[in-house]
Parts: sequence; structure tokens; C-alpha cells
Amino acid sequence: MKDPKYIFLFLPSILSLFLFFVLIKRKQRRFNLPPGNMGWPFVGETIGYLRPCSAISIGEFMQQHISRYGNIYKSNLFGEKTIVSADAGLNKFILQNEGRLFECSYPRSIGGILGKWSMLVLVGDMHRDMRIISLNFLSNARLRTHLLREVEKHTLLVLGTWKENCIFSAQDEAKKFTFNLMAKNIMSLDPGHPETEQLKQEYVTFMKGVVSAPLNLPGTAYRKALQSRSTILKFIERKMEERIRKMKEGKENSSEEDDLLEWVLKHSNLSTEQILDLILSLLFAGHETSSVAVALAIYFLPGCPMAIQQLREEHLEIARAKKQSGETELNWDDYKKMEFTQCVISETLRLGNVVRFLHRKALKDVRYKGYDIPCGWKVLPVIAAVHLDPFLFDHPQHFNPWRWQQNNGNRAGTTTSTSSSSCPTTSSSNYFMPFGGGPRLCAGSELAKLEMAVFIHHLVLNCQWELADIDHAFAFPFVDFPKGLPIRVFKS
Repeated sequence: MKDPKYIFLFLPSILSLFLFFVLIKRKQRRFNLPPGNMGWPFVGETIGYLRPCSAISIGEFMQQHISRYGNIYKSNLFGEKTIVSADAGLNKFILQNEGRLFECSYPRSIGGILGKWSMLVLVGDMHRDMRIISLNFLSNARLRTHLLREVEKHTLLVLGTWKENCIFSAQDEAKKFTFNLMAKNIMSLDPGHPETEQLKQEYVTFMKGVVSAPLNLPGTAYRKALQSRSTILKFIERKMEERIRKMKEGKENSSEEDDLLEWVLKHSNLSTEQILDLILSLLFAGHETSSVAVALAIYFLPGCPMAIQQLREEHLEIARAKKQSGETELNWDDYKKMEFTQCVISETLRLGNVVRFLHRKALKDVRYKGYDIPCGWKVLPVIAAVHLDPFLFDHPQHFNPWRWQQNNGNRAGTTTSTSSSSCPTTSSSNYFMPFGGGPRLCAGSELAKLEMAVFIHHLVLNCQWELADIDHAFAFPFVDFPKGLPIRVFKS
């Protein structure tokens, strides 16, 4: 039998350990967590949460959880303890308190594929500095002059290839439009040029990996995306080296002086790695989300003939005024006249939900509506759940652009008369956040709306179209059309 004195030697350690676990338990008990289900070990409820669903719904998983637990519930998602919010007030509170109570916190797999200097994953001062660069590139002055002209030019390039009575993928055409626009204005790459087409193909492979399971195994979409990322970064780096050489030799091209690469090389102190990740992330953000928004507008409008008719009337009036003045190109005054078009854009973004949810993390213990959000827990503000909330938007799954025509403080989508549901409606934009909010509000939000407006302008003036096959927008969770949104076009 062992000497009892050895037991007394370990007794303080045993008591300390016991007290430690007691304190941990007490700390856990003091939190009033929302109701919910933590799911399976390790995977939690991630598989169910990410199950594909119609883009104009919140999906069966979310619907069941909201019905059972309410608009704020706990779960285990992406390998972390999580508070999920379908509550409009909490979502706004989270975004407005970025950097104070919450911060951006995307899964490591996203950072691994977009890069550690990507604006999507950066936080704090470095994110602020990168965002300032993006805002300078997308300033209001550049939008009014240079970028408006570029958007119209690339719109006409795409629409000019559409043949009468032909069937093609509207989703691919929208991607062609936004990719060529961003490639031209970021690195002065010309549409249709072999190097531009090669970059586009690598980018398609890259995007498939971004939305895939993060399995870095041979043959997986994620592994192929990492390989494409490497190819894309080498391409961008070659362009950087060429540009630096031209600057040193004094052989700068005037057409390149307006692109982002030139501006960053001349006016920032970013490292090569930081510039590469910045350009890659802006290609991703500026191309993918805008192309989905344009495709969604093409998808929704045929189901609402009155909206197409009102759009045509608005844009015909602009076109007639241009003809009388002898002008051909759109200007900023023309863009500001596209009032109903802005209603269509807002409704497309509300119903289609290009960005369905955001990743955040609590920096401190936070209490909201009697519930506690513990420090370190992941927080998911689900934007789509708010945009499709029947308590905020009447008939939320109906495409109704008129709900955005007025804003007198009434509930979004409530009619101002007893006439039919197609009459103008009022809307409150308090909880409408298609571009996020707070300090991380999307830097390209105004460019995205400009792209949609100019594309719609020329689309409704020059074309009629119909869906050539049954296809629907699905969230994977990125919004996509499984068949590519095939349409048949008839020239007006």
C-alpha cells in the first residue's frame, strides 16, 4: 500500500482542478443561451444548414429551426458553436458593431483559397486600408465618368452578340459581362483576347472550389481551385512585373493609367503578396456577385410583364431625350432618371439574396433580447431570412418592384390603396441589407447597381426574351442556376 503522505502531496492539485471545473460549469450556467440543437459531434448541423434550396426561400432547415426555436437560435456550424440570427434587429446590431462587439470570421478554408490578405477575411486596420483603396478605385467621381462609360461599353459588347431566336445561357452571358468589365478596369485586359479568355477559364475552376467542400485531396474541386489560384496569381504577378518595368522605363500606356493595378503600384505601400490577394478578391467580389444579380433580374422579369412594360417606358423616355440632344452615351443624369429601374434592382436583390448570410464572431459577451452571445462564439446574421420575412415584407416571395416606390414608414410592401396588388406600394428600407452594412458595407455596392441599371436599360430597349427551359435559382449556398438559365431572345 502506498504511503498516504503522497496522496496529500497531490491533494492541492486535485482540489485546484476540481475548483477549475466548477468555475467553468458556473460560467456556462450563467449564460442564457437561445434555444437550439448542437447537432452531431464535429459536423454539428452544417450539412443540413448548407443543403441546397430555392434562392427565394430560406430553405427547409432554417424554416424548421425558426418554427421550433424562434428567430435567434444556437447551433454548431462550420465546426464552431454558433448563434444563428434571422432577427432583423439583431442582424443590424451585429453589422453596426463591427470591430467593437463582433468581427468578421470566415472559415479557414475560405481564407486558404482567397488568400490571407483578401478583403473578405481581413479585420481591423488592414481591412480598413484595403477598403480605402477599393473605395478610391470605385469613387463617385469615377462612377460618374470613367466607370459609367465602361459599363455601357461592356453591356453593348455582350448584347451585340445575341442572335435572334437563339437559345443561350443568360447566366454565362452575365458572367462574361461582369468578368470582362472587372478584368479591363483592374488590369486593362481586353475582352476576347486569348490571355483574358485563359484567365476566365482558370477563374471558373477557381470559383467551383470556393463553393465546394474544403477537401484538399487529389481530384477534388477544392484542390483544383487551389491549383487555379496559383495559376491566376502567377498571371497577375507577371502583369505587375511588366507594369513596373514600363513605369521605370517611362513607357507607360495611357489606357492603363486608369486601372486598379496602376493605382496600387503608384499610390500604396502594399507588398506583392497583398496586391495579388487584393486583385484576386476584387475579381471575385466584383464579378461573381454582380453577374448573379444581373442573371436574377433576367430570371424574375418575364414573370412580371407589367414591370417590363414600365421599364420600357422609362428607358424609351431616356432614349428619346438622348436622340433629341444628339447624344449617344448615357450620362449620370440619365442614370438618376432610372427611378423604377432602381425599384427593380432593389426587389431583385431582396428576393434573390445574392449574399444569404455573413460570418461574424463575438469579441465580447453580448446580451440581446434577454439572450447571451458568449465571447468567441460564431454569429451568423442571415440576411435572406430578413428579406423574406412576411412580418417585414408583404407576400415576400412575390416579385413586386412597386413596393420600393415610396417610403413613408409603413411596413414594406403594404399597399396604399384598395386596388390590385400591382399598384404602387410603400417600403421601409431599415432592414434591407443586400450589401451588408456597417464598416464592412460592400465597397462595390454602387458599381453593382450601376451595372444592373445600364444592362437593364439596353436589354429592355433592344430585346424581348423568354425562359427557354424550366430553371430556378438555387442557393448552394452561393446562388446559381443549375441549367445556366437558358433564354430565347427576340430583337425589339
